[in-house]
Amino acid sequence: MKEPSRIEAVTIGPQRLPGELVVPRDAAGLVVFAHGSGSSRLSPRNVFVAAELQARGLGTLLFDLLTESEAEDRANVFDIGLLGARVSAALDWIDERADLARLRVGLFGASTGAAAALVAAAGRERRIAAVVSRGGRPDLAGRHLARVKAATLLIVGGDDRVVLQLNRDAFAELRCEKRLEVVGGATHLFEEEGALERVATLAADWFVRHLASAFEGRPRSGRS
Repeated sequence: MKEPSRIEAVTIGPQRLPGELVVPRDAAGLVVFAHGSGSSRLSPRNVFVAAELQARGLGTLLFDLLTESEAEDRANVFDIGLLGARVSAALDWIDERADLARLRVGLFGASTGAAAALVAAAGRERRIAAVVSRGGRPDLAGRHLARVKAATLLIVGGDDRVVLQLNRDAFAELRCEKRLEVVGGATHLFEEEGALERVATLAADWFVRHLASAFEGRPRSGRS
């Protein structure tokens, strides 16, 4: 009988940001989620994708990037430097835990969270193995894009035309292994029938491919 995944309520960083950690037995890697503007760790779309990753043997960490009071200030929602620092704080937290530090890490970002994930990845090139963006704004990562070494997958809805062009522009700036996947007929939130399932499958395939080997032989801090 397959042993169930370990589910743990956690707090991240000095702000004690709430999160949920799920680690399947013999996890092949760990994916940290960075939610989009106006969302939280409870984003139903991210929760859906996380469940698919867990089913594929990957651990997941969903956590709030902002405190409740911080989220009330719209400027914070678009402060990519701040959001990227919060993702980095989660990576520090992972590296401080002996049960997690051995795992290779991926980042999954949505909307502004995608930019935050890429900023964090650019500063942790020896720690982050893969990044996936769902309907994201990777363009907001700016100069950090060219520094990303992690294999990066950008997933965009075919009918999300403005964001699709922004992703194409950001894709041209990336200097890593990369792929741009357009989900035909999908809009920004992938609410169309089968669209989110397609996102989850693409993300799971990407992460399984790049996180399959254990994290070994590198500094625990993972800093570049």
